[in-house]
Amino acid sequence: MNKPHGGGFFLSLGRGAMLRWVVLALFISLCAIAEAQNKKKVKTATAPLSRGWGKNIKWVKSYEEGLSESAKSQKPLMVIHHLDNCPHSKALKEAFVADKSIQKMAKDDFIMLNVVEEIGDKHLAPDGYYVPRILFVDPSQAVRADIVGKYGERLYTYSPDEMELLAANMKKVKLLLHSEL
Repeated sequence: MNKPHGGGFFLSLGRGAMLRWVVLALFISLCAIAEAQNKKKVKTATAPLSRGWGKNIKWVKSYEEGLSESAKSQKPLMVIHHLDNCPHSKALKEAFVADKSIQKMAKDDFIMLNVVEEIGDKHLAPDGYYVPRILFVDPSQAVRADIVGKYGERLYTYSPDEMELLAANMKKVKLLLHSEL
């Protein structure tokens, strides 16, 4: 009887058995990778809609849902376009969250949507596709092009030190809504 010379377990197996072990190991690895990706998808799917813009605010999932909720509630829709990796968006988000009056108005008086991907409606980019930008849409689905920030080249942007202007514009949207209805 021939015994393998110090070759160990795998050398004592035939090629077919060794191939089965390799295939089994690959299969187990692929299952582990698939499970990890599935957990990542679940985590992403359950990420809060606030994306850090205010956890006590009710956020809608989509522009269409926002328009529908706005029409039902007769509250204006506030759309915040931003990017997670944009330093200007991050700074604006921090200022937005820190301002208690803005957080209260956003929670009580507006339908809120923040988006990191562009919405197909060209009316939400009247002066271009840039971030951050904040637009208001009234319950009749009209984008309020008359409610702007202070920059001529980017009408719908606000800087972190302009939260008073944003709050004033939020109040203006509410007043115009009530006076125009």
